[in-house]
Amino acid sequence: MQRFTCDCGNVLFFGSFKCLKCGGEVGYDPIGRAMRRVRLEGDWRRCDNGLKYAVCNWLLPSKDKAMLCVACQMNRTIPDLGVKRNVSLWARMETAKHRLMYTLLSLGISLPSKAADAKNGLAFDIVSSVSNPEVTMGHLNGVITVNLEEADDTYRQINRQQLGERSRTLLGHFRHESGHYLWQRFLSELPWEDPQRLAFRERFGDEWLDYAAALGAHYERGNVNGWEQNYISAYAASHPWEDWAETWSHYLQIVDGLETCEGLGIEVKHIALPLVMLPGDAGTLPAALPQSGLADGEFLALLQRWMCVSTVLNEISNSMGEAQLYPFVISIRVAQKLRLAHHYARTWVAAA
Repeated sequence: MQRFTCDCGNVLFFGSFKCLKCGGEVGYDPIGRAMRRVRLEGDWRRCDNGLKYAVCNWLLPSKDKAMLCVACQMNRTIPDLGVKRNVSLWARMETAKHRLMYTLLSLGISLPSKAADAKNGLAFDIVSSVSNPEVTMGHLNGVITVNLEEADDTYRQINRQQLGERSRTLLGHFRHESGHYLWQRFLSELPWEDPQRLAFRERFGDEWLDYAAALGAHYERGNVNGWEQNYISAYAASHPWEDWAETWSHYLQIVDGLETCEGLGIEVKHIALPLVMLPGDAGTLPAALPQSGLADGEFLALLQRWMCVSTVLNEISNSMGEAQLYPFVISIRVAQKLRLAHHYARTWVAAA
């Protein structure tokens, strides 16, 4: 996340509605990627979900006929707002969803809405399992479904413990499901022998393995011993699609985390820790794709910065008596998968 400032010079944050120094109303402009002052008769106005429910601080041009911002327009289903508790949980959901969209748009990946582009567009169903016990989180044909109850910290942590996960966050859910969406949009219809598909198969495995059977086996047997050598999470070992989605989620976390650190003036060169020296093959692409030593080096530098910064974040968290913020290990095999995610991100910008 980049650093934002008010016209008065005070620091603002991505979710700010008001400047705490001058008292001016502010909001996020997704077109200019900046915080703007909201004035009567000005160039910007608030999203209706911000005005009515205070769950969104994104802005629209005053002349725009739409009532919702580009992020809220993608909501196909929202919770029953007649239930007071749902409004606060929905606000947390929107914070995570907006941050996901910020990162994807910052990477240059276009995000058409499902309403505007039925084939390639994206939509969100935010449904409570209290009102619909059959709700299942996931992605299907451009629609990402998230259980509203996951915004309840206690509910989410119980699920994390029961599933044996090292981390479980709302933002992680959205990042993970975006990986499924982007795979279907950009990779699923490529010819079987296309270099991009071959590269995927080399790093993640045969994506056409029986998905339902693989997940059933995963939940029946539990986590596989030694999964850390090849996967970023135990769940990633269940199926190539889940391996990809977990890897993509972590790639977005790295991109967002490094941008936040750099925006706040935290630089690796000022951190008194040795960089983890990854071998050169950790940054190479599969043989099916064109090779670039320069691009490999740039990726390795990015990954080394993250490994250094995440170590500092973990140590700070430990010093406060809290769990590690980034409880993951990036093995050589995982680094190679992240390298392909980095390649795809750049490729999809060109294809958008």
